[in-house]
Amino acid sequence: MSSDYDDMVPRETAVERVLDLREAALETQPVETMPLDAVAGRTLAEDVVARADSPPASHATMDGFAFDATDPYPLTLLGEETYPEDDPPTLAPGEAVRIATGAPLPAEANAVVKQEDATVEDGLLRAVDVDPGTYTYERGSNVREGETLIEAGERLAPRDTLLLGDVGVDSLSVHAPFSVGLLATGTEIHEGRQSDLDSPMLTGLVRAWGHEVTYEGSVPDDYETVRDRIADLAAAHDVVMTTGGTSVGRKDHVVRALAELGDVAFHRVPIRPGKPIAFAHLPDEDAVAVAVPGKPIGAHTVATLVARPFFVGETPLPSVPATFAFDLGLGPTGFEYVIPVTLDGGVATPMGHVESPLSVYEETFDPSVLSSSTRASRADGFVVTEDPLDAGQTVDVVPYDVVER
Repeated sequence: MSSDYDDMVPRETAVERVLDLREAALETQPVETMPLDAVAGRTLAEDVVARADSPPASHATMDGFAFDATDPYPLTLLGEETYPEDDPPTLAPGEAVRIATGAPLPAEANAVVKQEDATVEDGLLRAVDVDPGTYTYERGSNVREGETLIEAGERLAPRDTLLLGDVGVDSLSVHAPFSVGLLATGTEIHEGRQSDLDSPMLTGLVRAWGHEVTYEGSVPDDYETVRDRIADLAAAHDVVMTTGGTSVGRKDHVVRALAELGDVAFHRVPIRPGKPIAFAHLPDEDAVAVAVPGKPIGAHTVATLVARPFFVGETPLPSVPATFAFDLGLGPTGFEYVIPVTLDGGVATPMGHVESPLSVYEETFDPSVLSSSTRASRADGFVVTEDPLDAGQTVDVVPYDVVER
């Protein structure tokens, strides 16, 4: 890799530093108690530990007959039926009871046979052979008392309320959302000569990640103005997010300002597009700064792959397999190339290829031009690769909706 890039840190290392900053920020973030129906998207402030076994008693998962599967047929059928709201009867050896789905099992029963697999004649039950545990939901098989179910720092999903409600949790301690001040830099934007494309996109991402964001306007490419505005926003918000001014040009002042105001965790990650992202801790106001590059597709790429873990925690990137449509070369080695693709019938077409709706390159992926080509935002997902791709090769496509929530 060129010496110009020696200060870059791999994405994995960058994300580790981002998560460290998140953990430190959460330690001072206010905590509030929220009802279970309002916790989705919030970050848990303390471990959730099961107070009891779940289910508290074994019960049937099928309509049928409950009995001890080690007893031989025929079995004497009790003249009653057990429903979910009932207390179970006591079974003597060689006895069975009719049972409904969800009803508690008698203590002596260890299996249920489906009613369609059984016959009853003269009060005697005969059925197919079943093993112990058949059609039963055993006590404690879901959750054991004292088990840690969800750890502090995890971001809660709507599906988590199923487990939490089942173990009797009706409210949780969660961290307040981060307050984010969003600042656009660039004289061309400040003077209205060029549209600010990044700020609405970043606003939408931060909100989708569960936090509060305020657009705080723009500043021209003047060092002291950039520095002082970042300092002001750090006093008013938990997080300052800037867009533009993160490269190494004469008018790129953001990273130098962050270095003067605090400690830069990293600047530049070997990702194309989107390389010049920076994170910093601003100790005077105990705020975190996120500096996102200005080119819109590059801004979205590094915001979702590098900045997102700060807001949502460590989250895997599920993918779907697809067949790559064309041979595709890459630029310099040592980078992760993030290639937007469209999906059609399991075939991934790189957005930007001359055969795609956006004609930017033919044989070699061009992240520089693509980074500014907003048509690429209509892709369905992206492929991350360090190696050239071949037509017909199977690739893993990360859908965009995975990283936008």
